[in-house]
Amino acid sequence: MMTDFGVRLSDDQVLPYTVEALDIRGRAVRLGPMIDEILRRHAYPDPVSELLGQAATLAVLLGSALKFEGRFQIQTRTDGPVDLLVVDYEAPDRVRGYARFNAAKLVEGMLPADVLGRGQLGLTIDQGNDMSRYQGIVGLDGQGLEEAAQQYFRQSEQIPTRVRLAVGRILQADGLGGMSPVWRTGGVMAQFMPTSPERQRSADLHPGDAPEGAAILQFGEDDAWTEARLLVETVEDHELIDPTLTSEALLYRLFHESGVRVFDAEPVTAQCRCSRDRILTMIKGFPPAERREMVADDGLIGVTCEFCSTRYEVSPSEVEG
Repeated sequence: MMTDFGVRLSDDQVLPYTVEALDIRGRAVRLGPMIDEILRRHAYPDPVSELLGQAATLAVLLGSALKFEGRFQIQTRTDGPVDLLVVDYEAPDRVRGYARFNAAKLVEGMLPADVLGRGQLGLTIDQGNDMSRYQGIVGLDGQGLEEAAQQYFRQSEQIPTRVRLAVGRILQADGLGGMSPVWRTGGVMAQFMPTSPERQRSADLHPGDAPEGAAILQFGEDDAWTEARLLVETVEDHELIDPTLTSEALLYRLFHESGVRVFDAEPVTAQCRCSRDRILTMIKGFPPAERREMVADDGLIGVTCEFCSTRYEVSPSEVEG
């Protein structure tokens, strides 16, 4: 795809929406410059970048629902080429992420699900030191992040959910008279949350989190949910990353017949939590003998942040001081 458009108004934003006639709530997200910054900093092979882009988009879709100051984390541990994947969404708007991979296992043209492999997906909500953490675990058996997210909501929250994610690069004017490839991602999520007792009974649903040990309900195919799910499944990848198609326009295309209502868009940004002070504190936590072993030939201790690839160089005297 080629475009000479600059940053669009709907880039790097989450747009909450509701379709009251269908009892649907959801969010749509489009990431442009911020996801390009994250993926460019890492300079991973394309299959790894595509997987990390999907995970970051999913983290924004889910984490932006937090109504408190806290952190939402997606983490995978698998046997695939990417054996560890971590994305943090820190409310209200900060995102960072990284991947650990084995280049020898990568094959050109691999799909994100193949790069992910088999293992576990963990979704963690951290509300701070004074609050307990909540973690949900989903087994990965070769499915992608879309399917895994839907499985999580089905087994842990008992909320029928449909997620679409897309990652790609487009050519964009670079301001120097040329065109450069930039990363873009997009996603849309719809959840069936019936409010009327009749519709709840027709779908065999109950609202809220499932209690521990509860049997997973078998959802009935409520007509409203079937309609909404099928509409979301019509979304194509190019629509989610097209800089000329806003989230509002996409949602109108999907749900205009039932009446869709959007709320204020929420911005998201690429921002790491690392800092020189944090690095110093971390190094000071090591025993003196190990700190001496960290000193390189140039007399400095070098540390690279896994999340943002920022390189910090610290002198031993700073640490001891």
